[in-house]
Amino acid sequence: MNTHEIDYELHGDDMQFVEIELDPHETVVAEAGSLMMMDDGIKMETIFGDGSSHHGGIVGKLLGAGKRVVTGESLFMTTFTNEGMGKKRVSFASPYPGRIVPMDLSEQGGKIVCQKDAFLAAAKGVSVGIEFQKRIRTGFFGGEGFIMQKLEGDGMAFVHAGGTIHQKTLQPGERLKVDTGCLVAMTGNVQYDIEFVGGIKTALFGGEGIFFATLSGPGTVWIQSLPFSRLASKVFAALPQKGGNKGEGGIGGVFNLFNE
Repeated sequence: MNTHEIDYELHGDDMQFVEIELDPHETVVAEAGSLMMMDDGIKMETIFGDGSSHHGGIVGKLLGAGKRVVTGESLFMTTFTNEGMGKKRVSFASPYPGRIVPMDLSEQGGKIVCQKDAFLAAAKGVSVGIEFQKRIRTGFFGGEGFIMQKLEGDGMAFVHAGGTIHQKTLQPGERLKVDTGCLVAMTGNVQYDIEFVGGIKTALFGGEGIFFATLSGPGTVWIQSLPFSRLASKVFAALPQKGGNKGEGGIGGVFNLFNE
């Protein structure tokens, strides 16, 4: 096995965090800023790229960091290594309400394609790269841009998503249509494309966007019920407009009309 073997435990329900147990000299790599807590004896180090074993030398590190820039992520990732005696624990939390999904890449064909902001943490040795979509329209209208992340290796990785997570196994030739923002991840053998919803009234007034993702089996897909972009848009829409006050949208907003 090329990747460090790690044990883990999930805690919580809608605001989850994952507690990872490290044996001496074991390492886990995570997104910068995702740390919740860690035991004494764990060394934290900021690195370029993903820290996977095949990125050797300065050139390899720069290439790994460059991939993350393309996906819109930070140049840096953080490694956590148990340099003490005995087992140590480090925990990582989701950035917004939802679920953490543990994925054993050795049981998923060695590759998972996911949203560029879905990755949370992984055992050292898992490669965090980029996945170019073959069709230009998929890139322009896919909801997540032309590039998605790919996780490759034979170890554990953890992704997070909003709301409730639904895992669905697609049979050969089976097709599933999904709102582009609701697609969290899929195994590498799933075919992914973008389709127009059809009908000008549906496109303009349906409230679901004008494109959806079409996933074709065989393979496994993970769907989220509440994309962060949807949650953010609702919060933004509820905020008072410039020049308004905290009471807008309620009784205070009615009184404000009489004051204008």
